Amino acid sequence: MGSGSGSVPLFETRRAKGNLIYRSFALSIFVGIALILIYRVAHLPNQGQDGRFPSIGLLVCELWFAFYWIITQAARWKIIFRHPLKDNLSLRFEKDLPRIDVFVCTADPAIEPPLMVINTVLSVMAYDYPPEKLSVYLSDDAGSDITFYAMLEASRFSTHWLPYCRKFNVEPRSPMAYFASQSVVSVSSQPEEFVSIKKLYEDMAGKITRVTELGKIPEDVKLQHHKGFSKWDSYSSRRDHDTILEVIIDGRDPKAADTDSLVLPTLVYLAREKRPQYHHNFKAGAMNALIRVSSEISKGQIILNVDCDMYSNNSQAMRDALCFFMDEKHGPEIAYVQFPQEYANDTKNGLYGSLRTIDMDFRSLDGLGGPLYIGSGCFHRRDTLCGKIPNKELGYSKWKTEPESRTEESLKELEERVVNLANCAFEDNNTQWGNEVGLKYGCPVEDVITGLSIQCRGWKSVYMSPKRPAFMGIGATSLEQILVQHNRWSEGDFQIFLSKHNPFLKGFGKISLGLQMGYCTYCLWAVNSFPVLYYSLVPSMFLLKGIAVFPQVSSAWFLPFGYVIIAKHVVSLIEFLYCEGTALGWLNEQRIWLYKRTSAYLLAFVDTIMRQIGFSELKFVISSKVSDDNEMAERYENEIMELGAESSMFTILASLAMINLLCLVFWVVKKLLGSKNVGSFDGLALQIVLCGALVGINWPMYGALFYRQDKGKMPSSITTKSLFFSVFVCTLFAFLY
Repeated sequence: MGSGSGSVPLFETRRAKGNLIYRSFALSIFVGIALILIYRVAHLPNQGQDGRFPSIGLLVCELWFAFYWIITQAARWKIIFRHPLKDNLSLRFEKDLPRIDVFVCTADPAIEPPLMVINTVLSVMAYDYPPEKLSVYLSDDAGSDITFYAMLEASRFSTHWLPYCRKFNVEPRSPMAYFASQSVVSVSSQPEEFVSIKKLYEDMAGKITRVTELGKIPEDVKLQHHKGFSKWDSYSSRRDHDTILEVIIDGRDPKAADTDSLVLPTLVYLAREKRPQYHHNFKAGAMNALIRVSSEISKGQIILNVDCDMYSNNSQAMRDALCFFMDEKHGPEIAYVQFPQEYANDTKNGLYGSLRTIDMDFRSLDGLGGPLYIGSGCFHRRDTLCGKIPNKELGYSKWKTEPESRTEESLKELEERVVNLANCAFEDNNTQWGNEVGLKYGCPVEDVITGLSIQCRGWKSVYMSPKRPAFMGIGATSLEQILVQHNRWSEGDFQIFLSKHNPFLKGFGKISLGLQMGYCTYCLWAVNSFPVLYYSLVPSMFLLKGIAVFPQVSSAWFLPFGYVIIAKHVVSLIEFLYCEGTALGWLNEQRIWLYKRTSAYLLAFVDTIMRQIGFSELKFVISSKVSDDNEMAERYENEIMELGAESSMFTILASLAMINLLCLVFWVVKKLLGSKNVGSFDGLALQIVLCGALVGINWPMYGALFYRQDKGKMPSSITTKSLFFSVFVCTLFAFLY
């Protein structure tokens, strides 16, 4: 239960069924791994014997896999499910609900279109929550007047949209997503209000789209719409401009009402100051500016941050989160409630992988102290972001504050007083920002390192995954986008491992060992690339020479290898199907697992080491949220991999696929021709299976290399390079080894 004696519970916690079964399975896998290591040490070829060096390499890989497998068990050992009791929340605290500030972050209007951004803004403005206690902030790190214009249009549309959502209990409350979901419904069967609100939305969307395509705000629009455009008079570029702060809707002004005469949520636009001589610290810097500015304008005790493409898909999510924060027994120690990131454009079989397995990871980490903070869809207690430690004596009662008032200060005076909090130089004399206060600086995954630091101060976190997803975003539609994204994540996580924030060092005695291991599962993604790459190449290349590096099928030592391989993959498939995946989706998951580890994570390791020795600087890549290529979108919907880009990662993947194909084909040809150094099937069975599995999993890659004719095929330059390299490597190995 989630509350103390004598009080009504606000949430329940239940353990997953089958934990004992999984632990028994894990123990059997551990025994199998131990036997594999014993075999490898006991049967290491002597000096001068064939297979000695590859066997030593395989032993090192298997030792790593054993270690990594052990730490990953933290993410399965204690799976729990959280169940908020919203009725009890409303019954007890409806009049005492805390103020909530919502932070939406955008950084580039070209790859994060303003129309998409304001749909996210409208969706969070329309939460089922008292509007006088809700404030929404947009951080525009590009300082785009077009995004500002879109916000103005959205503020006008919100006066109609919010009443419509309340009246018809609309889900989702992103207008774009809502109207898309209603496209199959006959307009004649819809109420009159539907036709009217859709027309208003289309008018607004048309205006924003026209201005976006034009690339500037027409002068008549500037004069007609708002004084705020004058703040761009001194604007030089997105990297050189003053702070631009505008309270577009003042929720404390009685005139700021919707068509039902109900107050609107406060709506604020912020473009923090940018100067070339100051490092702006990417998203972490933007979030910290929002924390400071909101602490003076609305002072929300809870902060929700969402990416600009992650619209609210569940109007009850705020109340779900508050069930944890306001619980009298456990609430005072909960720092943040993390919701999963889910994607509206996922294909049926998850062409580029899915987040289903991460969902299970986070449910287990929840039972060990709390999940990682993953940057979006997270409700924070403001105190935790301000560096405070838990105080179990203070619960919901500290939020029972008097109604907020501004005394005699005008809105203009407020803006003038607060604007300096977002200036570049503010943190010069406030060095705790980015260190002990706010989100941490200096790491590409500012969210993960911030969450770890919060938990090391004694706070707990909660993972909440409601049946109706709380947030829906736009997932990557090409393999390159996925790999670039994971390259950044793995690079940042590995930086954490090499820093003073290493979970085993920083978390020692502060968080549970299981949670330390859970963090390191992600922090060691980059290191995992080397043994995976070795296992994907060396056994196949020695198959080409007919040299066995695994036990014979007829040997008893074959059993632990066979058991670990089969059992692990069967259980993985069962788990994937349990999480509502498909068999083909699981196969796609294995493919993307291989691709990430042999390209994105490999390069992340190299980049991180280069940075450690001073040869490169921190970079932050924003993933594109849209694609104007209709053919590409059609290929994605038909689950055809998109490989038509020049990328060093694609060169690695294509070469790896070609080496395995050549090794398998040449071995089969040699076998058919009766060659003497082809080896026996009994001794090479595992290598044949491994090489064959790699060829099978790379089948879409071969199609992109050789016979596809669409624009998503592999560029000819990469095809040529991978063919030359793979033939060169196989030929050199065949003649020199």
